[in-house]
Amino acid sequence: MSDKVIIVESPAKSKTISSYFNDEVTVLSSVGHIRDLATSGKGGLGVDVDNNFEPTYKIITGKGKLITDLKKKTKGKEVLIATDPDREGEAIAWHIADELGLDLNEHNRIVFKEITKPAVMEAINHKRQIDLGLVNSQESRRILDRIIGFKLSAFLRDKIKSRSAGRVQSVALKLIVDLEREIEKFVPETYFTMHAHFNDHVADYVIPKDTRIGLEEATKIVETSTNPFLVSDITQKETKRNAKPPYMTSTLLQDGVNSLYMSSSRVMSVASELYQGIEINGQIIGLITYMKTDSNRLSKEFVNPAKAFIETNYGKEYVGFYKTNNKDSSQDAHEAIRPTDIHLTPEKIEQYLSKDQFKLYKRIYERAVGSLMAPAVFNNTKITLDSNGNIYTMDGSIQVFDGHLKVTGDKSKDKFLPEYKIGDKLNADLVEKIEKQTQPPARFNEASLIKALEANGIGRPSTYASIIKTIKARDYVIVDEKRFIPTEQGKLTVDTLNQYFNKIMKIDYTSNMESELDLIADGKVDHIQLLKDFYNKFMPILEAAQQNMEKIKPVVTDKICPLCGGNLVIRKSRYGEFYGCSNFPKCKHIEQMSE
Repeated sequence: MSDKVIIVESPAKSKTISSYFNDEVTVLSSVGHIRDLATSGKGGLGVDVDNNFEPTYKIITGKGKLITDLKKKTKGKEVLIATDPDREGEAIAWHIADELGLDLNEHNRIVFKEITKPAVMEAINHKRQIDLGLVNSQESRRILDRIIGFKLSAFLRDKIKSRSAGRVQSVALKLIVDLEREIEKFVPETYFTMHAHFNDHVADYVIPKDTRIGLEEATKIVETSTNPFLVSDITQKETKRNAKPPYMTSTLLQDGVNSLYMSSSRVMSVASELYQGIEINGQIIGLITYMKTDSNRLSKEFVNPAKAFIETNYGKEYVGFYKTNNKDSSQDAHEAIRPTDIHLTPEKIEQYLSKDQFKLYKRIYERAVGSLMAPAVFNNTKITLDSNGNIYTMDGSIQVFDGHLKVTGDKSKDKFLPEYKIGDKLNADLVEKIEKQTQPPARFNEASLIKALEANGIGRPSTYASIIKTIKARDYVIVDEKRFIPTEQGKLTVDTLNQYFNKIMKIDYTSNMESELDLIADGKVDHIQLLKDFYNKFMPILEAAQQNMEKIKPVVTDKICPLCGGNLVIRKSRYGEFYGCSNFPKCKHIEQMSE
């Protein structure tokens, strides 16, 4: 075995990196996390709240043999830990180093934002110490989530039979419930729009902003909009449509849900496959950069060759302007999701990818390349028509330069208008009013919920998919036509938390906590003090709720228990509702509820 060992999380990542070294370096995998908080101690938290929140970690079930094997294969070797370039990856690195007895003062940590041979080799030349600021931040997050999750979940199970609560999960559910309440209160209003038809063109009556026109006024407008219509104004201007920035996690998830019809968890799974490496012509290559990021910055290592590629393949006029940051570095983990090699076009490697891999890679590739291209240019024309003081407009648009649309493909059809002159008189074939109704706000789907979570600073890119998965699994929502509808239990959960834990349920509280965790990572906030401050405020609130809230009593039915003659009641378990005897625990008779 070689004298140097690299440890990564995933076997797929291990296989890709191994292919770069022949037998010079051994690459091993921890298969994800190796340790987690124990469920022992006060309250089963695995955290000694009376001793500076000292955590107790235990080996994850089934990982004992793996750790023994890692110790054996790394003994006497130089060990480099190459877990993911984020807080969670840093925490995993610390756990591995601790189990292997590595010196934290040594430079035994390497990070790279893409799994390619040049990036890995460069990372090895920039070894560093494990960043304890990042580790403390992640550990604090885990302890906060453990305290809130265990304490609140136990409270809800006892009082209202809800299955769980969480620092981020419950606030996400609150967004869904609050929106549903808004929809329930919505009262539709009727209004009208007016349109004049001229052969194949339609002119729309100009309605003042924030104004709705009722039936009487609409009827009057239509009746007084008589021929001829006078061309009173013609305006022409050139507009530019810039490309969208390259993807970060939230926008990739939104686009994956809306345009590719994947679930958010599926998008992350496929992105992970592309990141960890695909075999192409006998070589395993990581095709995209790290997929958990809140940045849409592109590094100069990508920008420069991408601009050259655009000029060569499309022409100099297609090259756009991109301002690079002086802090750009190959070791900067905060970069957009982009292809690792501009020359690996989707068409060139389609044969090596699954259907979902190809669809997602094509999106990532086109979005990143398009962001470096010139804007599309349009000539827009607006023609204003006047009929007895009733003002109508018709709009036309002609694309004069496709720019980034050459790659992104977000094309719109040209809308030509006839050649009119000011003073021309036109005869309408039809003037009509169309009745419409205001619509309630749309319920969240996965994409719009992720957008709301990001906008409100709830959670982090790596957590969006798991948040959604959890609230669905807890039966707090049902999904109808891909939209989230809260169940009665979901509403009850939010109402209970709002009543007794209002501070924790506030969106700005959750967002501020994320900011505090960021400051811990930067070494600007003491993580022990943050935990103490939280715990000392949280526990009195919990104790008051436990004392003041009565348990929801089971619903008594007229069904009779065949064992003791008592009434059966409707109870809840993690598997759903069932009939149980009202004399429980003396009588333990239960029956399934027929569907």
